[in-house]
Amino acid sequence: MAAQASNFHWLEAEWPDLFESASKAEALAHADARTACFHARRGLEVMVHWLYKHDATLRLPYQDNLSALIHEPTFKTTIGAAVFAKTVLINRLGNSAVHGHRPVQQFDALTAVRELFHVAYWLAHTYARGAKPPPGLAFDPDRLKPGLQTLGVPPSGGPTRPQTLEQLQRLETDLRERDEKLSALLADKTALDGELTRLRVEIAEAKKANTAQPDTHNYSEAETRDYFIDLLLKEAGWGLTREGYDTEYPVTGMPNESGDGFVDYVLWGDDGLPLALNEAKRTKRDPRVGQQQAKLYADCLEKQFGRRPIIFYSHGYEHWIWDDTNYPPRPVQGFYKKAELELLIQRRTTRKKLADAKINEAIIDRYYQTRGVRRIGEAFEIDRDRKTLLVQATGGARRAWQSRCPICSCAATG
Repeated sequence: MAAQASNFHWLEAEWPDLFESASKAEALAHADARTACFHARRGLEVMVHWLYKHDATLRLPYQDNLSALIHEPTFKTTIGAAVFAKTVLINRLGNSAVHGHRPVQQFDALTAVRELFHVAYWLAHTYARGAKPPPGLAFDPDRLKPGLQTLGVPPSGGPTRPQTLEQLQRLETDLRERDEKLSALLADKTALDGELTRLRVEIAEAKKANTAQPDTHNYSEAETRDYFIDLLLKEAGWGLTREGYDTEYPVTGMPNESGDGFVDYVLWGDDGLPLALNEAKRTKRDPRVGQQQAKLYADCLEKQFGRRPIIFYSHGYEHWIWDDTNYPPRPVQGFYKKAELELLIQRRTTRKKLADAKINEAIIDRYYQTRGVRRIGEAFEIDRDRKTLLVQATGGARRAWQSRCPICSCAATG
């Protein structure tokens, strides 16, 4: 069978190591999903190391592992929100493949390869010194079909046997031991060799010229966001096939002409009532722009089912939670499990009032201490704060304060 051109063939000239990892991920996407995710993350790691080595505007973070490198502020600014979301997704899928015991689905591998394609396109569009990929270049999933031999991957004599977790972990260790240590290389910028210094200047000029041209590539932001949210829901125990939640759930009572709306995600309890909803926004937008719309959806669901759901709003990698019956919105790292959401809703009616709590006079026996405790309770229950700070004098300062009358500062006895 004639070799099928890889989706990544345009990387081979300037980034052969990235091309090798990407081609392996592509070739294994159907045969071995776990190993394909590993190689996709490996390709991202190769690319990120190249960037830190050759782009002098990037600052090395406190650690040089992949997660720290992609979350470094100068890196995030350089690649932009849409591509950053893809790097986080590839890294997460790779970590799950190497360190997780859950099955890795074929769709996960296809997603990892597709996202790596978009990240690699950004790299070539921004830094290529030679020919750049055309703006209309699109990822072709047909090139990943089983039975097609992809360029860059040696043909095999038989069916591919999936690698075990232990094999992938050993491979990960071997590759990291062979990798150039960025921290050692870049710790002393004055020690950079002449060739790397020359390359940095050359690449900076190419970057300046390339970024002057608009990037019209379709990065499929919505697809990335939706998959990332599905992945986070799956990690929180919401099923492998959208079990327990609906997408684009129809509601009525919205303040628009038709009164109709569609909730991006509704998470259901075992009793058939909504536990939470999530409003998803584009990756480039602040997720907080969805706060009001999410509130309106919660109003509709509460009117229909008689229970107000917990509100989430997200754009894939930044998430906010809002139980607007109790507390203001706050950022969180992901979605809650079903039991955690049930507990939040249960506490709306079962929590005891702090104002009724009895203060142990064996511990607190002064009026200003009692006032401090009660004020903290008010901050939580009335002001809806989540944090408080109580400052009181201790030691010598406390004894000096106690020796003066709090009204007129005359001498007093305790």
